[in-house]
Order: sequence, then structure tokens, then C-alpha cells
Amino acid sequence: MTGRPVPEPTVLSEPFWAAARRGELVVPHCTACGLRFFTPEPACPGCMSRDWTYAPSAGRGTVYSVTAVHRAPGPGFDTPFTLAVIDLDDGATLLSHVDAGDAGDPGDDWIGQRVRVDFRALTDEIALPYFVPESTH
Repeated sequence: MTGRPVPEPTVLSEPFWAAARRGELVVPHCTACGLRFFTPEPACPGCMSRDWTYAPSAGRGTVYSVTAVHRAPGPGFDTPFTLAVIDLDDGATLLSHVDAGDAGDPGDDWIGQRVRVDFRALTDEIALPYFVPESTH
């Protein structure tokens, strides 16, 4: 796994990290308007309701955009690494790491590709969601 700083869970994000440790993807879901969103915010970005909860996600989606990061965004990041904007089938959009395996640096050919979530342990307490091609077992 690529080196990077360990995320520090907050009151809002702890349920996300707890689910990731179990190998499950969850996203905030507004009970007032039905919007699924990411990242967790104090209020729904769609209707500003504070009445939201985490909902399970199947963790499958389509790559909307992708980039290879060659300049570290801060101390402690090993480069290069690959990030993508993933449109999840069940409604949320999130920015996540993607892993092309032996395919190397992703290019524009990743855009539109079907992907599924996979989890990589960073520490005993933190597992990061990664997305891999859906055909990867």
C-alpha cells in the first residue's frame, strides 16, 4: 500500500471508518430529502437538514474522472498514487483511491469504467476504501 498519513476519525466520520474496518462502505443519507452524499457534513448539502444517517452502499459504480497524483498533497504521502471521482450506483459521488493493478498509470481510458470497492488496511484501526475494476476478483 502506498504510504500516507493516517486519517483521524471525527464524530461525523467515525461510523464511516468503523464500517470500513468491517469491509463495508457506508455513505451519508438524508432522511428528509433522500440525498446520498459524501463527505459527511453536519447538514445535508441538498436541503440543509441535520437529519441524516449512514446507509450501506453496494460499493459499485462508474469512474467519472481520474488523475495520477505525482506531487504529494502534504507531508507523509508517497507518490505517485491514483485518485478518481466515483459515481456510485446507489447515489453518492466520492473521491477515492483506485488501483489498476499491473495496468500502471491510469489514463482517460479509466473514465466510464465500472469499478467496485475494496478495502486496504492502513493500520489496525483504519482501512481505506480503494476502487478496482469490477472484473477484478
